[in-house]
Amino acid sequence: MSIVSAGLIIVVVTALAVAAMLLARRRAPEGSHFQDGDRAAGVFGVLATGFAVLLGFVVFLAFESYDTSRSGAEVEAQIVTQQFETAQFFPVSARGPLSGELVCYARAVIHQEWPKMESGTLGDTVNPWGVATFRTLKTVDPRSSTEQAAFAKWLDQRSDREDARADRNHGAEGVIPLPLWIVLLLSASIIFIFMLFFADSGEHAVVQATMVGAVAIVISSTLLLLWFLDNPYHGGIGGLRPVAMERSIRILDQEAAVVGDHFAIPCDDRGEPNS
Repeated sequence: MSIVSAGLIIVVVTALAVAAMLLARRRAPEGSHFQDGDRAAGVFGVLATGFAVLLGFVVFLAFESYDTSRSGAEVEAQIVTQQFETAQFFPVSARGPLSGELVCYARAVIHQEWPKMESGTLGDTVNPWGVATFRTLKTVDPRSSTEQAAFAKWLDQRSDREDARADRNHGAEGVIPLPLWIVLLLSASIIFIFMLFFADSGEHAVVQATMVGAVAIVISSTLLLLWFLDNPYHGGIGGLRPVAMERSIRILDQEAAVVGDHFAIPCDDRGEPNS
């Protein structure tokens, strides 16, 4: 959802709330429908406080999920770069294949996995180039102490990379269950309906419209913020993008030039295997 769409939603919700209040005001008695305004205000305070507390906890949970996804993407990209460096200490027979497969892994994350995360269709699929590096690793027979240390380090980095990938994918699934969304929307609706009983024909229309409009703006914008945090992968402002992995690919190109070791990349620019 783009910021323009979110803004339109807020405007429409606010306009409907103001229209409903002004319509209710036409038939409302002076002083609102409540004979005891203090008691009505107390009930409204309980409703609003309960909704605010629930919403605050849910926003905190959604923000943690958003931050975990962002951190996972950055850590995964960093580990890919570290694995490339570790691969340079492997035997010559495995050094080139592992380096090329890591580049393909990064390309697949950017051009294949990221669009699927944005559309919510990634599921439980694995990165095929992660499997390819594992197959290549099984052919390695480290003999020197340097090769053995690099082999052990690679295994640790592979585990860390998979953990980071799991954190990245976690946000694509969303953490807020449907029943919680239903409770939040139901609570917001109850607050809005309760406010209509404060319609007062003796009060200026501008005051009544401002009162309900302010509540509608705050509630709708907060719910949209919650949706944004629960769906971090989108093309709009603030959506998570594969910036870290794109940076890692540029770093890999620079390191390959420094190392001076030419290796074949078994995929195209989008991470698809070469025919």
